[in-house]
Amino acid sequence: MSATNIHDAKTHLSRLVDRAAAGETVVIAKAGRPVAKLVSLSATDAPAPRIGFLAGAFAVPADFDTMGQDDILRQFDGA
Repeated sequence: MSATNIHDAKTHLSRLVDRAAAGETVVIAKAGRPVAKLVSLSATDAPAPRIGFLAGAFAVPADFDTMGQDDILRQFDGA
């Protein structure tokens, strides 16, 4: 794990991102105090992506918008 100050991090962001992508953890400090950690998204502490996590798990029926329409109309008509 390496540390860099915030000014150097702004100046050399591309290099730091490359190092993080290669598996290195980079700590960014402000006024000598660690304030952020740059890690690869493939790191084990990265949150799992949520978008599309149920893709392919089920199918929406073609008549989804009209399912049960007759029963619902009957309940409102009082028939």
